[in-house]
Amino acid sequence: MVDEAKLNQFIGQILGDLGGAASIALVRLGDKFGLYKTLHQKGPMTVAELAAASGLNPRYLREWLSHQAASNYLAYEPATQKFSLPEEQAMVFAIEESPVYMQGGFELMTALLDNQPKVETAFKHGGGVAWGDQAGCMFCAVARFFRPGYHNNLVANWLPALDGVVPKLQRGAKAADVGCGHGWSTVLMAQAFPKSQFIGYDFHPNSIEAATKHAAEHGVTTNCRFEVGTAKDFPGGGYDLVTCFDCLHDMGDPTGAAAHVRSTLKPDGSWMIVEPMAGDRLEDNLNPVGRLYYAGSTMICVPTSLSQEVGAALGAQAGEGKLREVITAGGFKSVRRATETPFNMILEARP
Repeated sequence: MVDEAKLNQFIGQILGDLGGAASIALVRLGDKFGLYKTLHQKGPMTVAELAAASGLNPRYLREWLSHQAASNYLAYEPATQKFSLPEEQAMVFAIEESPVYMQGGFELMTALLDNQPKVETAFKHGGGVAWGDQAGCMFCAVARFFRPGYHNNLVANWLPALDGVVPKLQRGAKAADVGCGHGWSTVLMAQAFPKSQFIGYDFHPNSIEAATKHAAEHGVTTNCRFEVGTAKDFPGGGYDLVTCFDCLHDMGDPTGAAAHVRSTLKPDGSWMIVEPMAGDRLEDNLNPVGRLYYAGSTMICVPTSLSQEVGAALGAQAGEGKLREVITAGGFKSVRRATETPFNMILEARP
């Protein structure tokens, strides 16, 4: 027997979900044309005023602004017919250095949809979708999505939570950022610790090219460089610190990667593993954050891992228990959760 109250409640949830999905394209238009930033800088504006400031067609802008107000992304004042971007929404849509800046998330949702045909094939026939074969600029979206978290937490909170790592970096240390992607994490560390040397490794050549450009743009080429290399064969040794940001669960052989990382560390070195926040049981992750990460895991992380050797497919919600198993199987004796955010857990492994 259908419970009408439960049905109506669920329909309300679905309408919210569809509204969010329908908003992706419109938020991306607002980002592309700088509309959120214009509203943030100039304050409340009518359709005509925003059209004059942006050079865009007023009829399209009227519809876009109306949608944004209906979504509670913008505020609307009927008496003046002006639209405004509240400060809280500005932190999500306009302020790139904000810890809750989410434009990268909307870009990532588009990439998930673009990836659907490739993942459909994997669902039917097994196998995976290699990182370099992901649809669209998946790498760009992922880099933009994670950057605010790194910008606001890496130097201020995560590195200080490690045992004795910051003093080493201040004096001058050698560090490898494995799976560095577009290099935001590597560049941030190089900026903060100019006496240390940072090398970013990634197996995706196009990402290494983008990371090299970022290093030049941010003036850290003297103590930061990027090279193509996998987590199981990146060169060098005697590292004081190795870092892996949101990538261990994507690797085909994370245990093999852990063993190689251990072999490159100094006896008193540290491995910092930043992974998506997750509990060890499915029921621990049935929440809004888990919902997003399971979607990304299905469409990106598991296909990426299954395209590689071993294909462990830990998934983006592996949980600390499974991660500890992988890390200790690689030869590390000590693993602890150094700190956390609502979106990430930060583990420190010691030889």
